Amino acid sequence: MPSGLVALLDDISLIAKAAAASADDVAAGAAKAGSKAAGVVIDDAAVTPSYVTGFTPQRELPIIWKIAKGSLRNKLLILLPAALLLSEFLPWAITPILMLGGLFLCYEGAEKVLEKLGGDKHGKTLEDEITDVAEFEKQRVSGAIRTDLILSAEIMAISLSEVADASLATRAMALAAVGLAITVLVYGVVALIVKMDDIGMHMCKRTPPASRAIGAFLLRLMPRLLAVLSVVGTAAMLWVGGGIVLHGLEELGFHGPADVVHAVQHAVEVATGALAGVLGWLTYAVISALVGMVLGAIIALGLHKGLKLLGKGAH
Repeated sequence: MPSGLVALLDDISLIAKAAAASADDVAAGAAKAGSKAAGVVIDDAAVTPSYVTGFTPQRELPIIWKIAKGSLRNKLLILLPAALLLSEFLPWAITPILMLGGLFLCYEGAEKVLEKLGGDKHGKTLEDEITDVAEFEKQRVSGAIRTDLILSAEIMAISLSEVADASLATRAMALAAVGLAITVLVYGVVALIVKMDDIGMHMCKRTPPASRAIGAFLLRLMPRLLAVLSVVGTAAMLWVGGGIVLHGLEELGFHGPADVVHAVQHAVEVATGALAGVLGWLTYAVISALVGMVLGAIIALGLHKGLKLLGKGAH
């Protein structure tokens, strides 16, 4: 778990402690809840830069700001009230709803993989000629906010499970603190990533040789980093989506699939000694991604086949 994220969440918890009447409970709940959601935060930070590539430098930060505002709306105006209402009145519905979101992530990730493997493209891509930049930007921002909604739902659900025994007011304030802190962290990191080339260009123009060397390194690193993040972002969709489905099935009483994955993970941990923690986690992530790919491919191929049949019927 990234220590920087934990430190940030601790700082947010201290702010909440000074501001709220039930400050001690809120601070403890926010730190505990936010720490548990750290894994999904990494996925969110990896996915988002792919939605900003292909635009002029002048549009990058405004686009990130639009996505960040959409993310805050997702967390504070949609997911927070929904999570609190569900936890109070329909706690049994949280898992099925999360599984639907997980299947959506599987679908989006698998569709990207299928397109890379030569499948039909659906919607505008960066390889296509962009005739209406404003409309293309609108589509990219909408896509980023839609994906953020699913990832944010997972963050809020994980966080909610950690403060489930707290009062309604404490739950609300803890989830709001986590949502705000994570949004600032994720989109702050994304802004730094996408502006890395501009920072490098500026440093190349400075007099000190060390500054110019660092600037040249950042310029060389930028395209490679974006390429890696594109792959990581797609893998993250599949990993998180598959993991949500596996965990959801386990919560609903279907333990078989999750038990098989945990058995493989345990076998790897036993066999790898000092690297057991890292390789065990990696094993679970890879298997979750494979599950996500299979489920997503079934949904994507079925959906596209159905749409083609409907199109023929209309003609």
